[in-house]
Amino acid sequence: MGNYNLPKIELHLHLDGSILPETAWELVQAQGLAVHAADLESFLPLIMVPPHCRDVNECLERFEIPVEILQEGTALARVTEELIGQLAKEGVIYAEIRFAPQLHTRKMLTQRDAVEAVLAGREAGLRAHGDIGIGIILCAMSMGAETVNMEENLETVALTKEYLGRGVVALDLAGAEGIVPLSNFSPVFDLARELQVPFTCHAGDSQGPETVADALRFGAKRLGHGHHIYEDLALCKRAMEEGVTFEICPTSNVCCQSTAGYAEHYVKKMYDLGMRVTINTDNRTLFDLTLDQEYDHCVQDMGFAEEELLQMLLYAAEGAFLEEQEKAVLKKRILACKK
Repeated sequence: MGNYNLPKIELHLHLDGSILPETAWELVQAQGLAVHAADLESFLPLIMVPPHCRDVNECLERFEIPVEILQEGTALARVTEELIGQLAKEGVIYAEIRFAPQLHTRKMLTQRDAVEAVLAGREAGLRAHGDIGIGIILCAMSMGAETVNMEENLETVALTKEYLGRGVVALDLAGAEGIVPLSNFSPVFDLARELQVPFTCHAGDSQGPETVADALRFGAKRLGHGHHIYEDLALCKRAMEEGVTFEICPTSNVCCQSTAGYAEHYVKKMYDLGMRVTINTDNRTLFDLTLDQEYDHCVQDMGFAEEELLQMLLYAAEGAFLEEQEKAVLKKRILACKK
């Protein structure tokens, strides 16, 4: 396994999918949750994606336990702080951590409470690790028909606007794909544009390029996954012209069967076209993954040269939900690594 001494950036990282396994097991025991496990070893398969996962929706099932144990503010704050510590230890200089506030309201918390708890964890993490920057992305959710939780989704948009500049940097739409057309969620993005809320959007992962086309019509300048855009080269050209940044998560795509394997992944072809692709883990615990391991796959399995990792980090710095001055600082650190 490589050890990449690079100023790493992670743009696509889910909080509940990246909870430390030891913490998850401790919280399960402390909260008295009934799980089919007697110890940490037997617990791990319940929160990790199986080797032969059927699709992205089976992957989503592995979020159930992490979400269930994150229904208290103290737990949300703790796992956020711990994740920041993990990232800092691995040489990440900037990361955007995303979560869906509406998923943490099963007990006593409101969406606002959940946001406040994660921001408290962020602040604690930044105090302990001064050399890392962290932005929080709030996720609206696709959970079936768009009418099921439209009220909750619009509340998430409003909270994103309220907390912009206070640790929150953008909005996302995450969740199940292919149940209803992405275009059905247009009210979420209409409100985001009205409130001038920056946003990204999961698209083009288990579904084809048509979902990317929908996201671009919404005005997205960043896309979560999006690799199936390569099946429509005219759409690729449009994305390049509009400066769209792609949050590519190769291991996630392989594990969830949205690509046949690392060698078959479209990301290198997208990069060679000149598309703005970045490399991310998606869910560190679900996939038992670090950025260094993802970079190994890039170099060993996907045809990237090590110097191309730096170019993708530059794309990540430029695509981050930051002010231009902050982006410039990140880019300077990356360029200093060029030979």
